[in-house]
Amino acid sequence: MASLSRVLRGMAATRPCQRGRGLRPLVSGPGPTSEKSAPYQRTLKEAEDASAVPRGPSQPLPGTASVVVIGGGSLGCQTLYHLAKLGVSGAVLLERERLTSGTTWHTAGLLWQLRPSDVEVELLAHTRQVVSRELEEETGLHTGWIQNGGLFIASSRQRLDEYKRLMSLGRVYGIESHVLSPGETKALYPLMNVEDLYGTLYVPHDGTMDPAGTCTSLARAATARGAQVIENCPVTGIHVRTDDFGVLRVAAVETEHGSIRTPCVVNCAGVWARAVGRMAGVNVPLVAMHHAYVVTERIEGIQNMPNVRDHDASVYLRLQGDALSVGGYETNPIFWEEVSDEFAFGLFDLDWDVFTQHIEGAINRVPVLEKTGIKSTVCGPESFTPDHKPLMGEAPELRGFFLGCGFNSAGMMLGGGCGQQLAYWIVHGRPEKDMHSYDIRRFHRSLTDHGRWIRERSHEAYAKNYSVVFPHDEPLAGRNMRKGPLHEELLARGCVFQERHGWERPGWFSAQGPAPIKEECLACRGAAAVFDMSYFGKFFLLGPDARKAADWLFSADVSRSPGSTVYTCMLNHRGGTESDLTVSRLAPGPQASPLAPAFEGDGYYLAVGGAAAQHNWSHIRTVLQDRKFRCQLIDSSEDLGLISVQGPASRAILQEVLEADLSDDAFPFSTHKLVRAAGHLVRAVRLSFVGELGWELHAPRPSCLPVYQALMTAGAKHGLVNAGYRAIDSLSIEKGYRHWHTDLRADDSPLEAGLAFTCKLKSSIPFLGREALEKQRAEGLRRRLVGFTVDEKVPMFGLEAIWRNGQVVGHVRRADFGFTINKTLAYGYIRDPSGGPVSLDFVKSGDYALERMGVTHAAQAHLKSPFDPDNKRVKGVY
Repeated sequence: MASLSRVLRGMAATRPCQRGRGLRPLVSGPGPTSEKSAPYQRTLKEAEDASAVPRGPSQPLPGTASVVVIGGGSLGCQTLYHLAKLGVSGAVLLERERLTSGTTWHTAGLLWQLRPSDVEVELLAHTRQVVSRELEEETGLHTGWIQNGGLFIASSRQRLDEYKRLMSLGRVYGIESHVLSPGETKALYPLMNVEDLYGTLYVPHDGTMDPAGTCTSLARAATARGAQVIENCPVTGIHVRTDDFGVLRVAAVETEHGSIRTPCVVNCAGVWARAVGRMAGVNVPLVAMHHAYVVTERIEGIQNMPNVRDHDASVYLRLQGDALSVGGYETNPIFWEEVSDEFAFGLFDLDWDVFTQHIEGAINRVPVLEKTGIKSTVCGPESFTPDHKPLMGEAPELRGFFLGCGFNSAGMMLGGGCGQQLAYWIVHGRPEKDMHSYDIRRFHRSLTDHGRWIRERSHEAYAKNYSVVFPHDEPLAGRNMRKGPLHEELLARGCVFQERHGWERPGWFSAQGPAPIKEECLACRGAAAVFDMSYFGKFFLLGPDARKAADWLFSADVSRSPGSTVYTCMLNHRGGTESDLTVSRLAPGPQASPLAPAFEGDGYYLAVGGAAAQHNWSHIRTVLQDRKFRCQLIDSSEDLGLISVQGPASRAILQEVLEADLSDDAFPFSTHKLVRAAGHLVRAVRLSFVGELGWELHAPRPSCLPVYQALMTAGAKHGLVNAGYRAIDSLSIEKGYRHWHTDLRADDSPLEAGLAFTCKLKSSIPFLGREALEKQRAEGLRRRLVGFTVDEKVPMFGLEAIWRNGQVVGHVRRADFGFTINKTLAYGYIRDPSGGPVSLDFVKSGDYALERMGVTHAAQAHLKSPFDPDNKRVKGVY
């Protein structure tokens, strides 16, 4: 057998330029791969000759099904199992070959419990519960779960700090973990080289799963509850119908052996998910790449060692009995350009040019590997996405078509949690947890079929999979897809851009040197700052039923007189917050303009955060369809810009540019008007997102540059500065304003978040989520969002543990530094460990500390913003 050191020497001597992309059988020919190409003792592939295997479906197709799951890998089996557990009858899974035959059968099957995301930690916990306990109890079958622990390697101080953050988050969820010194690591793993380590993170209850055993158990449990699993049944088409309101809906699934009528399809087809999506006219933004590992010969002393993840070397070492599987993520992955429909239980030839970097890292970490033989190689396809997160939820193009794919080689460990949430999504219309980071609606529709963008961004995300997660990291690939009207002007003024939803938005202004966040914040508080917010989503809701739709969609009463602007939330049926936004009531008129389309009846102008614009659009459209409201939803996001001027001097500056009286009597807070700015018609809205006197100017795209230039000229003598979103983050948290999808998510209610004032509960007007809020108010809040300040000058970014009277009661969702109050601020939801309601007295009576990287820091709790708690500044009172 070839040893790892021989492979390295061979690669150094001769660098073959040819990359093997051909399929090879399960048993390889001569060379470094010999007896077996997968590390498992069994797979679901039968041993018979392929010609002897019957090619018809494993059982007759039903004529109808409540749900059809396409794909028999980890996600397909988990979704079917959880649908059956929810009581769904008549669910069917269709697999074109045999269960696990695509990508699941060759997966490494690792499960790490700690990730830099609270939602992912919860999803992983459910997977672990299913594979380590539930399935065996239900079926009597062993899933192949082995709990040998996990060890994360830190060969830099920044990496060790990252692990300490994970340890603090794990404390919130009761996950045992320990930061070990190099000496302690050597005692735990004697074969490891620790000379270059700063430390390690040890999680004793991590482990591995066998894909065949897990999927067999899932199928057995699902069919016992009435579901069907049909193998050898390729899907050839998706039938779509148009309902009476012009909405496209799933109608049936076509196979080589007949069709199944169904209102719901779940695309769990892995690397083939894009092809399945095309059958239905749905864009699935993923790419297929080669992903590889090698299995070593027997290693004396390796038994019972934990699995290892050496992020800085971009390599993992999975215990495989008395051997190791060695794999990782390289910077130059190989794309599978032409995904074959005939591929099943197959592998690619391993490209040693690409894989050698992992061998070097593995030998450095476990030196005995240098003289260890290679038993087999495993190089199979995996699907990867532009942000290295899965694709889930209902496709915006087609009602009843759900995605459960693009798992970036993490389908086994995320499968249980994601399968549970996807099943709940299908049955109840949305998941139990906040799944926005996985929701297909996080991508703008202009990006989901943009091949170059998908490929470039997926490549970067793959290469950076093991990189340190820095708080303000920005992607480099796939940039400049959507640019605002001021982009070139701001670039010339030293703007450094962030990317959200494909948009380039201002991050901060500094051509060189560190980001001047403090200077931008203090200028806004002391004089004025101008913010380009053109990336915001800007929608019009118009038509005969627009008022009915607005009453139902929005938690606040937005049906006030034309000229009013209201801050409100949109909720789901569980009372969770799908969005926060502003809604401006419009006066009807026959004359159309970019600022106000012609309409009869009622009309509203909606401004929503740009990073969630597609989510908002899809949510509103879904509600309009389900309730059969007769109204239009028009997206003007690309046609309008948004320039905001905020600060004590904003009125004086704007008064020189706008042809309007900006006094409090003439232009009160939370109102809007059509006015002229530097000769251009704009919609001026008196609002603030930073806690200062200020106005937003919504202008047609061609008008934005001259309006901006007029503002900068007028503001020069008043100290007006450009500022970006890093300043907005600091200023808004200082004022206690919520940010959707950080301290306000789809599983947080407005009552829990301190936004009861946005809910028209004192009226009799029904709205989506009202019943859930009334029930929650009657029973008492089981958690509550609380603000904290820390006097010590320590940076915090979220995920820190919150301690109250010596007990962990929650974790920080969002944190930043407030330069006006000169303190760190943090917001997080706290619970009563006894399980009772979290009253205001409970919040006030505790002694608090925030745990950052294993160290606690005393904190003060606040129920009101520590900055301008009486809201005087937004009213112009200084």
